Amino acid sequence: MHRISATPAAAVPAAAHGEGPTWDAGRGELLWVDITAGLVRRAAVSTDGALTEVATHRGGDTVGAVVPAAAGGWLLAAGGGFTHLTGDGEARVLLTLTGEGGTEADGGTRMNDAACDPAGRFFAGTMAFDERPGAGALYRLDLDGTVTTVLDGLTVSNGIGWSPDARTVYLADSGPGVVHAFDYDLATGAFGTGRVLLEFDGGDGVADGLTVDDDGCLWTALWGGGQVRRWSPDGEPLAVVDVPVEQTSSCAFAGPGRDVLVVSTSAQGLDDAARAAQPDAGRLFTAHPGVTGPPASPYRGPLGALRQEG
Repeated sequence: MHRISATPAAAVPAAAHGEGPTWDAGRGELLWVDITAGLVRRAAVSTDGALTEVATHRGGDTVGAVVPAAAGGWLLAAGGGFTHLTGDGEARVLLTLTGEGGTEADGGTRMNDAACDPAGRFFAGTMAFDERPGAGALYRLDLDGTVTTVLDGLTVSNGIGWSPDARTVYLADSGPGVVHAFDYDLATGAFGTGRVLLEFDGGDGVADGLTVDDDGCLWTALWGGGQVRRWSPDGEPLAVVDVPVEQTSSCAFAGPGRDVLVVSTSAQGLDDAARAAQPDAGRLFTAHPGVTGPPASPYRGPLGALRQEG
């Protein structure tokens, strides 16, 4: 099995809880979030993979994910719903989802990982602050501004991505440590028959954020495992990217050639000893695995009034 090592992006300051790297091809920028700090961060990526941070924006009390918006700015899965972040850095809440939101103290829930399908629909998941089983869900924001519940009873709805032909959608639930593969209908945004593609017992970490490369192979960040792994569409292990930080949270291909694998990490919950042993926790890491991946699909729906069905 092919094995490579990732190196820290030393010029980019660490996050408290870094997540969700995303390549915004329209702006030629890397996007990612610091969930607990409520920040959206942006960086330029050179042809050799060097990162230079260019801006930081406040997106909410918590921000789980960010994608470019075709109508301008960016769409965030933030707090308990959806927020529009303008190009000038102004955050405007579009919709708080029924049953979502609140604080850690009151046992509330928050938005977590999210991504758009190739048609531009926005899929965003939730989780409880205390990660209690079954409190998470996956929502679809359609191109007409309506929001529908796709799946409920999840625990930590996490990384989501599509095969190159858009006939399969992958979804990680980090609570039980599984990655699902569902049949997918791009014309309607509907999930079909599903199966468990990958299972983790926690010994090597659990699947967190993910991406799918241009060859159709799946890359999963292993929270608690200090790795990103590449898998065939059938779940065969193909490659490992070693990261010297236990809490690897997500990954994406970025840069002008979309050939730089960017890995986000987190320092959340680490005690003093763990922080001392992992001084780069919270930083972005990069590697050149020899394959490419697609840019983020932008959200192509309205940024005005949204409405929740059901």
